[in-house]
Amino acid sequence: MPSPAGPGSGEPNLFAAQDGRVYLTWFEQAPEGDGHVLRLSTLDPGRSEGWSTPRTVAEARDFWVNWADFPSVHVLPEGLLAVHWPERSGSGTYDYDVMVSWSEDGGDTWSQPVTPHRDGVSAEHGFVSFFPVDGRTLGAVWLDGRHYAGWDETHGQVGHIGRPDDPEMSLRFTTLIPANPPEAGLGAEELLDARICDCCQTSAALTDRGPVVVYRDRSPEEIRDISILRREGDQWTAPRPIHEDGWEIAACPVNGPMVAAQGEQVAVAWFTAQGDRPRVQVAFSTDAGDTFSEPIQVDDGDPGGRVALVLLASGDAVVSWLERRSGGGEILMRSVSAQGRGRSQLGAISVVAESSTVRSSGFPRMVRSGDHMIFAWTDAREGTARQVRTAMARLGAGS
Repeated sequence: MPSPAGPGSGEPNLFAAQDGRVYLTWFEQAPEGDGHVLRLSTLDPGRSEGWSTPRTVAEARDFWVNWADFPSVHVLPEGLLAVHWPERSGSGTYDYDVMVSWSEDGGDTWSQPVTPHRDGVSAEHGFVSFFPVDGRTLGAVWLDGRHYAGWDETHGQVGHIGRPDDPEMSLRFTTLIPANPPEAGLGAEELLDARICDCCQTSAALTDRGPVVVYRDRSPEEIRDISILRREGDQWTAPRPIHEDGWEIAACPVNGPMVAAQGEQVAVAWFTAQGDRPRVQVAFSTDAGDTFSEPIQVDDGDPGGRVALVLLASGDAVVSWLERRSGGGEILMRSVSAQGRGRSQLGAISVVAESSTVRSSGFPRMVRSGDHMIFAWTDAREGTARQVRTAMARLGAGS
């Protein structure tokens, strides 16, 4: 379907609201060529075949525009919109903050942005995931690099809480509500995990028993498997692995998981390369993420990861990922049944689009709105103008 984003655009993200509307955010070059503009467009798949006229959320020279850590939009049950983006905070390569802005009129106007973390350190803060706490309160988790500040590989960091030669990325949480001044709407910060993978995306979803958060963890032995946290009442559980893949890698693979939930049904998709065997896996839970089934491999033999995931009304999942091909790549998708065993749970593979495995192609996104699937990705194939592309597919009866 025609994309609302023009040439030179990238870093798309999608959100499907409760009323069926789909929201798309992306970055594009500022008209004058100095800086970038964060745009927003909406689609109502049941009533319209096209995206709305793009609106500007924010424009700046110091956005931190990156293939792996990109803006997102979330719509709360009462219709409040929240958009986050990364913005530079210092001169270091990874010195950037999380900025969050609110709209109470459907995206026409936006509040002064607020930063959910309050450490005041020029370091990496990003890879945000949102979930609703109530009709006007947003929960946010992010990767926090405050313990990297001032660290160098030769001497380490003075006063670092871990090993001086091994700085640690942490996972943190807070709540946000619209307020004036914006800082008055911030809840307390909570440390969820003191040592996690450095730059993999996080993902969050809401079950009937509360929110769940998935992310790539990091053990002292450099095992970087996927962990889950659950919030029960006002307390977070201790991290637990979705599955013990045992992937030992002494660097961040920049390949985060995704979670989806409805009721107490939860599905998680992720990439691993344990044993030098790259694969995309999906696991299911029927108890709100407390326990999970054995993972099911869904890829076509040579995946690059970059997963997206949705749950269908039936409880089955649809997963998309980037598959490496000779001379490029493809965005693939397939359904995965929550019932059955192993390969019998897999539907046929479909090609969403031709793509590329270069970093600038980013992370394809996918959401479900009723009986429609919506896709967005950055087309960065050689010989084409880099641009956000979109597509829509209709689900079959009973899906």
